Amino acid sequence: MELYRIIIVLIFSIIFFILSCSAAVDRVYINQPIKDGNTIVSDGEMYELGFFSPGKSKNRYLGIWYRNISPCTVVWVANRQTPIKDASGVFQVTTEGVLLSHSGGNSNTIIWSSNFTVSSRHVNPVAKLLDSGNLVVWDEYYRNKEELIWQSFDYPGDTILPGMKFGKDLITGRERYFTSWKSPDDPSIGLYKFWVDTNGYPQVFLGEGEHETLRIGRWNGVGFQGVSVENMNPIFSTEFVVNEKEIYYRYKLKSTTVQRVILMWDGMVRRLQLNKRTQEWVEYANVVVDACSRYGPCGPFGSCSIKSSVPCSCLEGFEPKVPEEWKAGDWSSGCQPKKPLDCRTPADFFYKISGVVFPDTRRSSYNESMSLGECEMACRRDCSCTAYANLNIRNGGSGCLLWFDDLLDVRESDDHQELYIRMAISELAAKGQFSFNKKKGVLTVVLSVSIAALLLFAVAYVCRKKMKRLHKKGRGSRAHTLDKDHMTVQMENLDELPFFSLHKIREATDNFNINNKIGEGGFGPVYKGVLENGRVIAVKRLSETSQQGLDEFQNEVICIAKLQHRNLVKLLGYCIHENERILIYEYMDNKSLDSLLFDETKGSLLVWPQRFHIIHGIARGVLYLHQDSLLQIIHRDLKAGNILLDSEMNPKISDFGLARKFVGQDAMAKTKKVVGTHGYISPEYAVHGRFSIKSDVFSFGVVVLEIVSGKKNRGFSHEAHSDNLLGHAWRLHKEDKSIELMSASLRNSCVVSEVLRSIHVGLLCVQHHAEDRPTMLSVVLMLISEGALPPPKQPAFFTEESHREVDIVSSLEKYTITLLHAR
Repeated sequence: MELYRIIIVLIFSIIFFILSCSAAVDRVYINQPIKDGNTIVSDGEMYELGFFSPGKSKNRYLGIWYRNISPCTVVWVANRQTPIKDASGVFQVTTEGVLLSHSGGNSNTIIWSSNFTVSSRHVNPVAKLLDSGNLVVWDEYYRNKEELIWQSFDYPGDTILPGMKFGKDLITGRERYFTSWKSPDDPSIGLYKFWVDTNGYPQVFLGEGEHETLRIGRWNGVGFQGVSVENMNPIFSTEFVVNEKEIYYRYKLKSTTVQRVILMWDGMVRRLQLNKRTQEWVEYANVVVDACSRYGPCGPFGSCSIKSSVPCSCLEGFEPKVPEEWKAGDWSSGCQPKKPLDCRTPADFFYKISGVVFPDTRRSSYNESMSLGECEMACRRDCSCTAYANLNIRNGGSGCLLWFDDLLDVRESDDHQELYIRMAISELAAKGQFSFNKKKGVLTVVLSVSIAALLLFAVAYVCRKKMKRLHKKGRGSRAHTLDKDHMTVQMENLDELPFFSLHKIREATDNFNINNKIGEGGFGPVYKGVLENGRVIAVKRLSETSQQGLDEFQNEVICIAKLQHRNLVKLLGYCIHENERILIYEYMDNKSLDSLLFDETKGSLLVWPQRFHIIHGIARGVLYLHQDSLLQIIHRDLKAGNILLDSEMNPKISDFGLARKFVGQDAMAKTKKVVGTHGYISPEYAVHGRFSIKSDVFSFGVVVLEIVSGKKNRGFSHEAHSDNLLGHAWRLHKEDKSIELMSASLRNSCVVSEVLRSIHVGLLCVQHHAEDRPTMLSVVLMLISEGALPPPKQPAFFTEESHREVDIVSSLEKYTITLLHAR
């Protein structure tokens, strides 16, 4: 009988052990520590907690990551500053409800603790990983799980998850802010911080440490000013709460979508969404960085506009404080009132403006119940009040926001909320805007001044128009037709660029001397030139026989003039004179990538670190075009010949003549006129005329494989088969011989892992179906990470036969594809 009992107990023990091992555990008890190698999983299996090593690092960290997403995507790290050097880490809960992580099997060597101030001993404290990604500690003895002992959401890292509060608890003083990792391999606190500043009316800042570099426009009751209204989208909703207890921002998902907001190690703030089919993180939105997003570039009372070649200007009624600095392009000193304010004068005005992101609100006060009229009176009574506006735009506007001292960080936007700025009456008499109680004596003065000012304005306006007509007639250069059908370039596009006279360009190029010619493309010849100040330029001259170049000229003016990125060539100016149409660019010392890459002698000098640097730069440039630029651009002619190299071998994408603007991540268009270069065009574009951002991804993949191999895709030949470069790379990949694609000249300089990763990424980019290709954001992340890559599918156009078939189809459907030539 005793033996029977022992057997029964043993059987039940085995069954219990099997069941306990097969079921996912979502909590940690005081007597059940978690060792390195073991994990706990949230109830819905969304998140997992345990020890991990980031990127290339061998250090071990306690963290939380997505359970079923590959590669591992970490959302929270406990011991960011104190890594464990081996796999001896242990995680446990103490009887006081404190979380501890220690190493080396020695509980006295504490690596990290939850830092909870113990007030009493708890009956049964438990750590539980919730399906929100929040690690919480509560006492299971009590039913009310809202009374938390501790939660990880109060101590965020670099990731904002849905439901997480981002701001300040005014009762406890606890601040919830985000800090970047140092690098993809090091989760310790990096350079950048993303926080809610609660001084004045709360607002969101991004900065390096405590030094602000970018400010998000203040919350207007619906969304952040200057940012598209987030609550109108079907994916998530946002809220910004300001009350006597707490101030915080939070977003919640409306669907089963998986999203996160991350402060990248390079300072970019991105909202990423999981593509569940491909398991890729796709950029849903990001904080756009441009010339005006930097904090306060135009100084006090200055306004910034990215639509102008000179971004800074003074607000109405203000003038540069130090004119010499402004002329030299240094706007940091800002502006000052043209006429000094005198608070005692009852005729001080408030001038109304709109179309701007409101100034920094750290020197402000607010009242939620005041009307706009009451707000004006409050500002008028305080001599230090410089502006006022409604706090909230809902229901026609409500509440009062008052600014004191200088107005900083004003920038142009599409926002139409009105801001009222205090000015002297003499500056506003001609504006016809009066926002004060008009007493009889004051009204008489105002009307007199206004009538006189209007008369002067009318006379000045007529004179100015007459002078402009005479000026245009004399120069005869800004209203010329662009082609034989009298297509005219819109003046508003050209005015954003400096104008160069034909005389200056002739001097710079020695009258377009053939010896200064450095290239030629569909647009026309390109010349090297030197300006009077010694600056070297590249001069692109439209050929009289070019038909495609007419459209290219206008496209370049419209597109590239508004784009600013280190990996895009910079357009310096233009010239139109009679039949001449000329574009002026910065000069690239090392010319185009194809001039080096496909030259046997020069190509041997292009070592692997330089090639890998070029691949990275091109990827970042295309990513900017697709997602980070104001316009959002599909290039449509990405190729080695359109990649220029500066003196330090930094790549710069050029030739935007065929580029097209688009809106939205999945934008696609169709055309009957397919333009581009054989060997780089995607199949859906070449055969059906459909182009999208994935068309550029295909072209980028071709360029990557050409950079690695040193061979052109178009015209590639091999003694063993008739495949082109794409087919050859695919054949080697299937045979696990991808390294053989590498140019022989790279043997002494290559990093094999980088070469193989580049080839793999290139093959992912040239997959036949557009939906299989990664986005450029994924490409950039894949190039800089060490995680596993998805297997590529068969590429398009992997044989020369397939190209010939497309040639026939193109001819039948009257599509136009340009031949391969330098530009």
